[in-house]
Amino acid sequence: MSITVTTWSLEQTAPTDLRPAAEPAGDVRIVRAEVPSPEFSRFLYCAVGGDIKWIDRLALGYEQWREHLTRPGVETWVAYEKGTPAGYVELDAQDDGVVEIVYFGLIPAFRGRRIGGHLLSYGTARAWDLADRWPDRTPTKRVWLHTCSLDGEHAMDNYTRRGFKLFKTETSEEPEQPTPGPWPGAHTSE
Repeated sequence: MSITVTTWSLEQTAPTDLRPAAEPAGDVRIVRAEVPSPEFSRFLYCAVGGDIKWIDRLALGYEQWREHLTRPGVETWVAYEKGTPAGYVELDAQDDGVVEIVYFGLIPAFRGRRIGGHLLSYGTARAWDLADRWPDRTPTKRVWLHTCSLDGEHAMDNYTRRGFKLFKTETSEEPEQPTPGPWPGAHTSE
């Protein structure tokens, strides 16, 4: 069986495009994971994407994760609520001042608590000032991301509220995949 998946690509072309969300109430902080850790990054990827069919990185081995995370300009910013990881944003500096928000999302238990807009705002701001932390990188001229119809129901709204503009839409047929859950073999109820 296959399903139709729509993928939307969105961008900001100036730091002034960013429209930050209000900070959530309570003890929420966002911290950069400065030590590349395949274990931690895989945990975040599976915990955030397990119920929305993130599968593209599941087959990566430890060395593949390590190689990716140690590339100059790759950053992971983690939101914590009361000391517990709530979600993350992964940035990837590309050529000519382009930064991609490769992954962004919240662990299911933290969705709907006003953390997502704040995390996306903060991560986007870090994409815009990424060259300040990586002096060999070209200053950011464009921040982009893609989302698809498999992502959370509020994803597109969050992106457009933060000032991202749609620049491409694609539709494809993809094989129906089971929801992998937060770790291999674990399935969430649908």
